[in-house]
Order: sequence, then structure tokens, then C-alpha cells
Amino acid sequence: MTFDDLVTLLKLEVKSLSSKLVDNDFNNSINDAIRETGFSLPTDDAFQILWLKNRSKRYLFFYLLSESAHKFKYEQINLNQRFDHYMSLIKLMDEQFEKAIEENPSLFGDSKIAAYLCGGMKFDAGFVYDYLGKDITYKAVV
Repeated sequence: MTFDDLVTLLKLEVKSLSSKLVDNDFNNSINDAIRETGFSLPTDDAFQILWLKNRSKRYLFFYLLSESAHKFKYEQINLNQRFDHYMSLIKLMDEQFEKAIEENPSLFGDSKIAAYLCGGMKFDAGFVYDYLGKDITYKAVV
């Protein structure tokens, strides 16, 4: 999928909302998604396409939210409902993205971090334990 293909797909998927957005909004949302995920275009990877599309949509919804924020309870009495819907949608999309990162840490970013390196260490009362619970207090750290 190329950058232009993703713009076309986003316009199709946000349907009538695209009339409230300009071409720069679509370009900016894709660029924001690229910076956030660490992916690049063009790509054929289905996982990367899915998350670039989802994060781009999230940014589009945020742009609409930001544009509506200045009108909050000023021009329309029911605008708070639209505001709440966008906020709920953005929150849900952010939660899904965080879950995807937790479940697939090695698939995000340029570094392709190995999943086994994501384990932590426990520091407690002067003793150090590795992620398996072994005491490594006096072992050299590499």
C-alpha cells in the first residue's frame, strides 16, 4: 500500500466525515501515524497497513474533535454529544493500540525489539532478581 492508496482508503472509510476534512488532514494523519508506529510506506505487511490505517483514523477523529472544541456549548446545544462521541472513540482506539503494542512489541518500531528482551528486573532491598526470579545481585551486568 502506498501513501496515496492509504489516503483513498481513509476517505472511503470515514465516509461523510471526509467532507469536513481537507487533503492536508489526511496527509497529516498518515504522517502522524507513521511517526507513532515507526512503520513506513509503501508496505505490503497486513499488520502494518491495519495499524497505520487505524492510527490515521484516530488522528482524523482528533482533528474533528479539535475543530469542534471551540464551539463547545456555544453555537449548538447538542454539540457536547458529538464531542463526547469523538472522545469515546479516540479513547477506545488508543486502548486498542496500547493492547496491540503489549501483545506484539517486536512488530512496532524500526528497531524490531526482541520480545525476550522486554522482561524486567526487580530491585528490592538491595537484591537484584532477573525476570525468572534468580538472584543476580553479585553477577556482572553486561
